[in-house]
Amino acid sequence: MKIVDVRVIVCSPGRNFVTLKIVTDQGLYGIGDATLNGREKSVVSYLQDYIAPMLIGKDPHRIEDIWQYLYRGAYWRRGPVGMSAIAAVDTALWDIKAKAANMPLYQLLGGRSRDKIMVYTHANGADIESTLDAVGEAIDMGYKAIRVQSGIPGVKSTYGVAKDGHKYEPADADLPTETVWSTEKYLNFAPKLFQAVRDQYGDDIHLLHDVHHRLSPIEAGRLGKELEPYHLFWMEDPVAAENQDGFKLIRQHTTTPIAVGEVFNSIHDCHALIQNQLVDYIRSTVVHAGGITQLRRIADLASLYHVRMGCHGATDLSPVCMGAALHFDFWVPNFGIQEHMPHSELMESVFTRSYQFDDGYFTPGETPGHGVDIDEELAKKYPYKRACLPVNRLEDGTLWHW
Repeated sequence: MKIVDVRVIVCSPGRNFVTLKIVTDQGLYGIGDATLNGREKSVVSYLQDYIAPMLIGKDPHRIEDIWQYLYRGAYWRRGPVGMSAIAAVDTALWDIKAKAANMPLYQLLGGRSRDKIMVYTHANGADIESTLDAVGEAIDMGYKAIRVQSGIPGVKSTYGVAKDGHKYEPADADLPTETVWSTEKYLNFAPKLFQAVRDQYGDDIHLLHDVHHRLSPIEAGRLGKELEPYHLFWMEDPVAAENQDGFKLIRQHTTTPIAVGEVFNSIHDCHALIQNQLVDYIRSTVVHAGGITQLRRIADLASLYHVRMGCHGATDLSPVCMGAALHFDFWVPNFGIQEHMPHSELMESVFTRSYQFDDGYFTPGETPGHGVDIDEELAKKYPYKRACLPVNRLEDGTLWHW
């Protein structure tokens, strides 16, 4: 079997997606997600101008060798652009191999380790009252785990909170929106939010919270300690992970579990955090961490140190990534939870899928491969539209960089 065609499909059915399709001389093909939110076309160029020509004529079954070829063959390794491109190739190759074996991908990975995959969804509102309503709606839909975010009194716009009743989408404008942030107001407000949720809905629902890298380590330690009475499933991205020693300080001050990793690109980004047991969940994704091949290595390392996987699953990852992630989740022994932000009907009209949701859990389906496909003709009707993520400034105008 040989690769005879490699093409990049860019579409925007409500938001931008980049999909790689690899076709073989035997008619089998596989697809992979290459979406890098807010920087999509940088990956498109990397794939079209460099990777696609290298793949023609190669044996698609040699997944490991091709991964190493693409990773080690580039002098400039790692980084979000290169690793997202490699991930798309890797996911498409696993899709082809599983289709050739006529089995769902999770079987090829080693078979399932569980019967169903617990997912968490998002509940957010402009204030505590509307957030409580959103939590109740998620519970009514069957979710057992919910990420809770709320607008903050005195802060005009809060990242992670939808506006004007629309679905939340982080990339919200042609050029970056500048918003204002107050750490002090946030730290004073967050415990009140979770007290209100526990008071209304009790202790049986799993609660999660995303800090979005906005605190210093000592501030994150304070927040984690003040949230301990509400028994969070995790506190996500409390600080930026470039200075990984900062997590030691957080650990000294709180027993609230810590999750991190959606912006990580490889095992090297989380090696020290895992080995030093400074985090409890790794949130790296199939698309941004080098594909299934690299994500399996991260999971194996994490399992040695009692760290579980909790893959990112926002709508800036296409249904292709979600499908691949669910097969990974079905297999991985040290699974924790999977994020789920539902894609819109428009998005799912372009991508067909075999994974299914029922009462707070997913199953990936039994279709050979990862079970997700793209309608290329329909995708053409939704051209790319540039959209950027917002940036934050403090109330005094300082560009906030944590």
